[in-house]
Amino acid sequence: METTANKNTATLIHLSALSQYFIPLGSIIFPVLIWSMRKNDSAFVDHNGKQAINFHLSLFVYTVIFLMVAIPFAVIGIMNNINFSITESFEETIEHFAIGNIGTITFIGVIATALFAVFKIAEFILIIYAAVKNSNGQDYTYPFAIKFLK
Repeated sequence: METTANKNTATLIHLSALSQYFIPLGSIIFPVLIWSMRKNDSAFVDHNGKQAINFHLSLFVYTVIFLMVAIPFAVIGIMNNINFSITESFEETIEHFAIGNIGTITFIGVIATALFAVFKIAEFILIIYAAVKNSNGQDYTYPFAIKFLK
C-alpha cells in the first residue's frame, strides 16, 4: 500500500511532462528533476519515474526520426511545385499548388505530418492515463518505451 505522498509524487512526475507545451524539453527535464529528488523515498516513485523518463526519451527519439522523414519530403515536394521564373505572377505560382499538382513526395510529407499530430495526441492521452493510474496507487508501464533506465 503506497502512501498518499508517494502516489502524488508519482502522479506529478507524469503530469510534469505536460510542461513541454510551455517549455522546450520540459517533458524530460521536469520528470528527471522530480524523480531524482524523490527516487529514494519509495520503490513506487522510483519505478514510475523511470517509466516516465524512458517514455519521454523514447518519444524524443521517435519525434526526431519522424521530423527527419517529414520535413525533407515536404520541402522537396513544395520546391518541385514552385516555378522560379521571374515573369510568373503570384496567381500562376498558387496554381502550381493545386491538388492535381501535388506529387507523391509531398503526399508522403503530409501523411508523416498528420501521423505526427496523431502521435502527439496519443502522447497526451497516455500521460493523463498514467497519472490517473498512479493516483490510484497502480504502477503503469508505457507502451513502446525504450528502456533507457532500468
